[in-house]
Amino acid sequence: MARPARIDLRSFQDELATRLAAKTAAQVESSRLGLACGGMRWLIRLGDAAEVIAVPPIAEVPLTQPWFRGLANIRGNLCTVVDFAGFLGREAVIPHGTGSQSRLIIFGPRAGDLRAGVIVQNVLGLRNLAELAPVIPAADAPAWYGQRWADADGGEWQEIDLAQLAQDAKFLHVGS
Repeated sequence: MARPARIDLRSFQDELATRLAAKTAAQVESSRLGLACGGMRWLIRLGDAAEVIAVPPIAEVPLTQPWFRGLANIRGNLCTVVDFAGFLGREAVIPHGTGSQSRLIIFGPRAGDLRAGVIVQNVLGLRNLAELAPVIPAADAPAWYGQRWADADGGEWQEIDLAQLAQDAKFLHVGS
């Protein structure tokens, strides 16, 4: 009876950890977070969102754009809060109330030093880009629009580049 070859446990664990890390990185790159807001479906890179949280209490700031909700204290850090639907020129999101699905998407490190977040109506979960087909974007799309996608049911998804949105002149000009 032949004895199985000895396995070096440390080498096996290192190899397994490397393979899992590579797979996870690839999955993260091909996954997007699906959002619903302003009657549209949106996608953002997982790395662009530092956090997705329930909408906290917001302190209003006078003499600002109607879509600028104000400031929120997120774990001891002040964060500006924008109603994404209102920013798009659509009906504003009412983030509080029983059963509200609204969430605050906090910008990640790619947005630089800007501590900001956008309120969306609903988080729809992860979407795999391999299951979506690219669609030609509109010619007049803002710079912060990324790729446009279509799912198998014909529904359209617009990708958002939060780092570009964080540099958009309209987004940064909150004064009325």
